[in-house]
This record gives sequence, structure tokens and C-alpha cells, in this order.
Amino acid sequence: MAKFAIYSCEGFSREILPSLTRQATATDDSDNKIVFVDDDPTKIGTIIRGLSVISFDELQSKEHRNRLVCVGIADPWVRKKVVDKCVVAGFSFFSINDETHVRFGNVDVGEGSIFCSFTMATGDACIGKHFHCNIYSYVAHDCRIGDFVTFAPRVCCNGRVEIDDLAYIGTGALLKQGDNDKPLRIGRGAVVGMGAVVLRDVPDGGVVVGNPAKIIRIQEIGA
Repeated sequence: MAKFAIYSCEGFSREILPSLTRQATATDDSDNKIVFVDDDPTKIGTIIRGLSVISFDELQSKEHRNRLVCVGIADPWVRKKVVDKCVVAGFSFFSINDETHVRFGNVDVGEGSIFCSFTMATGDACIGKHFHCNIYSYVAHDCRIGDFVTFAPRVCCNGRVEIDDLAYIGTGALLKQGDNDKPLRIGRGAVVGMGAVVLRDVPDGGVVVGNPAKIIRIQEIGA
């Protein structure tokens, strides 16, 4: 039976634990089926929410080598670094879908995604790898979302929106529906601030806040 590792034991990882516990128990009642993995030496070797916290080195040991990994780190850039490290080490990934998550027809989702409680993905959407969809957020029809994108709680992503890799969409942000011939675009590594109402495209690395959202700076983004 499959065993699982949530990378990080911080707040978001603890929030998604009940969803994973229900998901895992549906197929496997064995003990020690879930562990946390963390890079903080003060956390390693402790017990959190009844689960062992192990190091990445220990994850690579014979005892844990067969675990599937899901990265519970909200920061897209940090999440990518951890995923890249796990790929090099040969680990495979799993996705978490809370039992309250609703997904309609023709929605394609990449590996390692997390859909929290009361989230939704409607029809004809394409979502990349290691996407985080926090509580009460949704992805509407005909959206295209890249890899390592994070939706904080209550993000409203309306139809025909294109979000490039490594973008972070803050709590309560609202993304206006795009047009048939011109989707609304959120650029690579862009940050949409909490409560922002996005009516126009956001460039790569753009940081926008407010209603309507305005660019406050353009930050450098890595490869």
C-alpha cells in the first residue's frame, strides 16, 4: 500500500493533513502511512499532529524511500526548489483532493496539486503541476494555469484567465473574466495582492494591489 510524505510541517501542511488522512485511509489503514518532512533541525525528530517529522536525508533511507511526496509550501519558488530536489532524488508525487472539492468535466490537472476544502475547478480548464488551491478558491472555465502557482484562500479566478508559472494570487483576489480572443493574463512570477481586483494583464514579475489592481513594482524573477 502507498505511503505518503508531506514536505513541510508548517501551517498549510497541517491544514491539509485531514484531507490527506481521509484520502489515505480510504485505501490503506496501516500505521505510519504519513510523515512530515522538514529542513528545520528544530522540527526534525519531533511529533506533530501525531506524525513523525523526518529529514530529507531520512526520507531517502530504505525505510522511507518508497513514499510518495506532496509539497505543502505556499511560496511558489521555494516549492519549486523542493520539488526539483525530490525529482533529482527520484521521488514520485501525489495530489491531495479534499472530499468537498468539486471538479467538473474536461479539467486536466498536473501532478502534486492540492485542492483544499470547498474548492472548485469547472469545465475545460488546464492546470499545471504542483498547483495549490486553498480553501474556498475556484478555477472557472477555459482557464490555463501554469506550474507552481499558488491560490491563497478565496481566490476568484473567472473564465478565460491565463496564469503563468510561479505566480502567487493572494487571499480574496478577484481575477476578471477574459475575452474569447484575449484572455486575462497573469505573468510568470507575478504576485497579486490580498483583495486585489485584477481587470488588466499583469506582466511577468509584476506585483499588483488594490481595486482596481495597480502595479506597485516589477520584481526580478529567476529561471
